[in-house]
Amino acid sequence: MRCYIPSGIANLYGIAGNTNVQGEEQKKLDVLANDLFVNMLKSSFTTCLLVSEENDLAIEVETEKQGKYVVCFDPLDGSSNIDCLVSIGSIFSIYKKKGVQVSVPGDALQSGRELVCAGYALYGSATMVVLGLKGTGVNGFMLDPSLGEFILTDPNMKIKPRGKIYSINEGM
Repeated sequence: MRCYIPSGIANLYGIAGNTNVQGEEQKKLDVLANDLFVNMLKSSFTTCLLVSEENDLAIEVETEKQGKYVVCFDPLDGSSNIDCLVSIGSIFSIYKKKGVQVSVPGDALQSGRELVCAGYALYGSATMVVLGLKGTGVNGFMLDPSLGEFILTDPNMKIKPRGKIYSINEGM
């Protein structure tokens, strides 16, 4: 049995009444997605510091629950498109804590060369996750709803050296 909660019926559309660190108006789904990300990551015992686009300051995980990873994320990118049913997603990057002591906000200010992994998820007619792991390349996975699992569908993804289409989002 599948259970769907239409966001319109659950009153999850619209503005939450706050702005995020980018100065954008937070949507109700932004706040819900952020709460889900933060709660799951804090209770995973693998993270020590969380940096979200939706929070002004980094979130330090309680000492007794700390792991060794720093996670930076936008829990729901493209939320301004939610009302018109355009695909939205999540973006994340993961670093290893620099020292063995308690994490500090500077742990989130590492070079991209220090990334352990980074990726994004797209939510639309299908759910896709693209994950780049240091030293192993980039792989794409598609959610198989009948199994409730992600299946490797695009191994070793690469950008072609040359293409016919150039696309960039220069929106402000």
